[in-house]
Amino acid sequence: MGLEGIPDTMKAVQVVEFNKPYEVREVPVPKKLEGPDVLVKIAVASYCHTDSMVKKGIFKPPLPCIASHEGAGTIVAIGPEVKHLKIGDRAMCGLPYRPCRVCPDCTGPENQTQYCNQIKKHCGVLGDGFFAEYAVADSQTTTPLPDKVSFESAAPLACAGRTIWRAVDLTGLKAGEWIALVGSGGGLGHLGIQFAKGRGLNVVGVDARDGALELTKSYGADVVVDARNDKDEVVKQVQAVTGGRGVDSAIVLADHADATALACAITKMHGDVIQIAQPDQVSVPFHELVFRDIRIRSSLICSAGDSVRMLDEISANNITVKTNPFHGLDKIKDLTELVQGGKMQGKAIIIVDEEQIKKEHEAGKLL
Repeated sequence: MGLEGIPDTMKAVQVVEFNKPYEVREVPVPKKLEGPDVLVKIAVASYCHTDSMVKKGIFKPPLPCIASHEGAGTIVAIGPEVKHLKIGDRAMCGLPYRPCRVCPDCTGPENQTQYCNQIKKHCGVLGDGFFAEYAVADSQTTTPLPDKVSFESAAPLACAGRTIWRAVDLTGLKAGEWIALVGSGGGLGHLGIQFAKGRGLNVVGVDARDGALELTKSYGADVVVDARNDKDEVVKQVQAVTGGRGVDSAIVLADHADATALACAITKMHGDVIQIAQPDQVSVPFHELVFRDIRIRSSLICSAGDSVRMLDEISANNITVKTNPFHGLDKIKDLTELVQGGKMQGKAIIIVDEEQIKKEHEAGKLL
């Protein structure tokens, strides 16, 4: 199992009360490992938009709850059913914890197995997560890291990366076709641009903030469009570079009330729109949807097998993650202030274990 030498207590960032600031507390190290459990010594944990939804009580885990559903680190102990991971492996933690393994989703197409309705919890969303020195994850959804991918990149990939990679994959587009990312200059968007370019796609980046538009351009979007313009003007700009048809598929990453409608408007007739953002309501005028035969799909993270494919693409295409690092769990207040300031580019991460990062740098990890 490997629990020798692991301390009994650890530092962790917790949601103690909804709509209240995080608290840094001393808590027990979770040493009870069963079945497919792995205990991970967390190197880096990342902040994601869903964390704000947990903090607000939109998702309601039992409190207190350790925050963050994006983590990466080194496996230091394993449960009795763990097969493909071992002590000492560097890993990107799985968000789904204990899917039932017998329902049609768990046994169905491999790229849909993340949708189990009988799952025990999602780490950091409906149970303890990764803003901690140690965390338990499910080996079935935890992915070993290629040598080229660092902990600082892997933590944001655990949810944001898995989510946008699957969205790009779902479009089924081939090299030379056009894809639009509505909300292209954020934590998911800058990754989506790189995933799309790695597949040879032409990318239209759409955003409504100066910094986000700059980030969109810097990460290689072929066309950058300001969503603050009139909708008809945005459509005109997109059609001008796509032979008058619109993009072949669009992905919605922005929560703005008009984002999905805009995505439909710039997508060609009979095209697909993938909804990732989670506004209270998704609204599209009927003439954009029905009269143009736009098909809207949704997507949520990705399966264990898809996670491996994602990391392979990242290694092959030298895809990078723009991060805003904070050193130590005690910096959670500073991280929160940056996120809430509305000017952050990329992802906010906490380096939990400096020693693991030092070893990576000495080993020459690149991404």
